[in-house]
Amino acid sequence: MNIALILAGGSGVRLGADIPKQYIAVQGKTVITHCLEVFGTHPQIDAIQIVAHVEWRESIHKQMPEKVSDKFKGFSNPGTNRQGSIYHGLQDIVQYAREEDIVIVHDAARPLVSASLLTACIDACKEHDGCLPVLPMKDTVYLGDGCQITSLLEREKVYAGQAPEAFVLGKYYEANRCLLPDKIERINGSTEPAIMAGMDIAMIPGEERNFKITTQADLERFKTLLEGLE
Repeated sequence: MNIALILAGGSGVRLGADIPKQYIAVQGKTVITHCLEVFGTHPQIDAIQIVAHVEWRESIHKQMPEKVSDKFKGFSNPGTNRQGSIYHGLQDIVQYAREEDIVIVHDAARPLVSASLLTACIDACKEHDGCLPVLPMKDTVYLGDGCQITSLLEREKVYAGQAPEAFVLGKYYEANRCLLPDKIERINGSTEPAIMAGMDIAMIPGEERNFKITTQADLERFKTLLEGLE
């Protein structure tokens, strides 16, 4: 079974809106609804678990497409950070899924994820413990202390990670559980616990249009792209 874990518990403060970015309506549907449609219609996604605050759950349900409702397993409570939210979702998922199943972690604020990228993530997990879509760095990357450059990095070996990230459920759950109670608070990326646990994580090509809506400019870009798809 392939389970999508959709993260919708963020506050979205960087966007400067009155509500979290994933609940902003674009062309009559919230951002999270646009995202969920991709997972609901994908033939290889069997179940969907959503991390969301209680006050937004009714809103999600009201706009939930039928194909998403058929796969929807339940809501999970957000954690104190993104990785904590993932762990809460994993705790609920392991109640109905098997250790060898695949969990696909994705942000509700990345509504332009493609079906082909989901397929690639699932396929990669047939030969690896997980996978991470990446984009090559276009700019030269430096390390610094805030005041001056301290060292150079080889751009060819530096990548920007994206979601969705897919993992073998049992191994990934244990990798996160081992970080409790404090280390999990310092995790920034979903793949970090897997790497720390020695899991075999493959890199696959990401997609430029699979960006996360973080700023107002991102939201406007999303609107423009949707208009181009009509």
